[in-house]
Amino acid sequence: MFDGKKVLVALDGSMPSEAMLRFVLDIAGPLDMTVLLLRVVEPLTPVMTPDVYTAPYEDVDERRRDAEEYLAPIAAALRARGVATAWAVRRGRPADEILAAAEESGVDMIAMATHGRTGFGRLLFGSVAEAVLRRATVPVFMIRQPDRVETPTAPGAAPKAAVS
Repeated sequence: MFDGKKVLVALDGSMPSEAMLRFVLDIAGPLDMTVLLLRVVEPLTPVMTPDVYTAPYEDVDERRRDAEEYLAPIAAALRARGVATAWAVRRGRPADEILAAAEESGVDMIAMATHGRTGFGRLLFGSVAEAVLRRATVPVFMIRQPDRVETPTAPGAAPKAAVS
C-alpha cells in the first residue's frame, strides 16, 4: 500500500503530459500530499551532417523563464484546489534530472505520462519514462499520453483538468 506524502509530477510542457494532473489532483487532496511539479529543459543538440556542423543558439535564461512561466499557473491552480504545491525547473537530460530531483526532494512517488512509443520510434527517440521506471528507487505512476486532448488551454495556462 502506498502511504507516501510527496509526489513529483514530471511535465514536458505538452498538453498530453498534463493529463497526469487530473489523477494527481484526485489523490493529492484526500491523501494530504505535497506535489512537486518538475519541468526539465533539455539542452539543444548540435546538428551534424557530413558537410555541416550547426550549433543552435540557446538562450538558457529565456528557456528557464519559459519553463517557470509554464509551471507557475499550474501550481497556482493546484494550490487553489487546496493541494500543497511547489515547482522546480532543471536543465539536463530529462530522465537523469527527474531521478535526481526525486532523490534530492525525498519524494515518495514519481508521476508522469509516457508517449507509448514502440518499435523504431522508441529506438530512435528512446524513452524517458522507461529510463525513469527502470532506475527509480520509489514507485512510478505512469499513464499513456492520450492521442488527442479534449480541452485545449492557452500556452502556459493551467490545464482545465486541474481546475475543473
